[in-house]
Amino acid sequence: MKQISIHGYITKYEDKDYNGIRYLLEDLQYDEAKVFFEQARLHGSAQFEDDFEGQYILNRNPDGTYDLGRR
Repeated sequence: MKQISIHGYITKYEDKDYNGIRYLLEDLQYDEAKVFFEQARLHGSAQFEDDFEGQYILNRNPDGTYDLGRR
């Protein structure tokens, strides 16, 4: 797994899920992306869809990092 910081949130992902990473980093503004991380922090996960209808889930790990994958 690769690891990247998205607006200060450490996120792990596989290469095949990079479009979800790109969406959070480049397509959304900070406040918009933060909503998904806060949802995952409070409820364990957050689901979202990118501009190309890719379905993703962001899961919060016990160590405070996040995993991004397809759903």
